[in-house]
Order: sequence, then structure tokens, then C-alpha cells
Amino acid sequence: MKMPLHVVLHKLRFFFIPYLIILTICLIIKLTESREDIYFLVNKHHNIFGDYFFSYATDFGSGLAVPVIACILLFYSYRNAFLLVSSFILTVIVSQAIKFAYHAPRPTMYFKAQIGKLYLVKGIHMLSWNSFPSGHTVQAFTLATVLTYITPNRWLGFVYLLVAIFIGYSRMYLSQHFFEDVTAGSMIGVMCTVMWITFIDGKEFLHTKKWTRGSLRG
Repeated sequence: MKMPLHVVLHKLRFFFIPYLIILTICLIIKLTESREDIYFLVNKHHNIFGDYFFSYATDFGSGLAVPVIACILLFYSYRNAFLLVSSFILTVIVSQAIKFAYHAPRPTMYFKAQIGKLYLVKGIHMLSWNSFPSGHTVQAFTLATVLTYITPNRWLGFVYLLVAIFIGYSRMYLSQHFFEDVTAGSMIGVMCTVMWITFIDGKEFLHTKKWTRGSLRG
């Protein structure tokens, strides 16, 4: 048995609707502007605060945030923790498979002949390959989607979306990814998670008392 898609999307409405609007804008930008123009437009806008802020903001998409939040969720609901971890595993597998299939160069490798023109934030280890898609962005949007789905206050979905967008932007700001890497990463994170939740949350065992309780209520 599957959870009806319209039920899932209704719970995600304050996240999913603005996301679709932003995604449409991103796709239009990608169709009308070149990779180089978009990259250098982002790369030329730097300041001390941005260097500091995005250097730390990007860590929320590194994969460390999910285990920490999952452990917190275990105190309140095994089901919610399972939805987060299983969604995370799925989207990581999908994104990593695509990464190694494409083996695309990252900005510093792509612009190797023009490396002197790039603004690179000090202290950031620059990677060279497996640029597409952005794994940090995949994880950030996976987390945002699941949190929106399980949080009683649906309005928080908009907040989760903004955080995910900041993490995605941080990958471009730090010259670790291109615009299309981040856009594709967000799509993988959102679409795969929605499909997985639609499939798995319809299973009866997840709605039994054993799974809906957490360790604090055990």
C-alpha cells in the first residue's frame, strides 16, 4: 500500500509550491544563460561576511546534519527517524551513482586555464572532479523535504526551503559546484524523497504504536 501522492504533497505544500516556482526560474536561467556567465556572476560577488558565513553554512549539507537530527528524532518517533535515514540513503545512492557516471569537472578544474580570474575563499579545500550533481545540495533538500513532511507546523516548510537554498548557494559561492549541479541536486533531493515517502509511509507497520513512539516514550 502506498501513501496517496496528493496527501504527501498537501503536507509539503508550503515547501513544494515555492520550490517549484524557484525551480522553474532556475531552469529558465539555465536555458537563457551560459554556464560561464552564471558562474562568474556568482563568483564576483564576495565579501568577508559571505566568506565566513558560507564556509560554515555549507557544512549543514555535508552529511553530518542528518545523523545528528536522526538521533534527536529517535527520542520522539522511530518512524520519523526511519523516514529521514531511509530517504537520505536513497538520495545519496542516486546522487553518487550519477556523480561517478558523469565524472564532471568542478569549477577549478573546468577553469584551470583561467584560475587566476577565480575568487577562491581561503581555507576551503578545492575539489576537482565529480561535480554533477551537488551532493551537499541533494542532502540539504532531502532533509528539508522530510522535515517539512514530519513537522506538525507546515509553515516551517518555507523556512526549511530557505535553509536548503542557502546551502545550495554556498556550493556555488565556494566554487565547488556549478549552477546546474546545484539545481539538479535539489531536484534529486526533492523528487526522490517525495517518491520514497509516497511508497514507504503507506506501510502499515510504520503507523503502529511500536514505530510512532520514541525512546523517550518507550
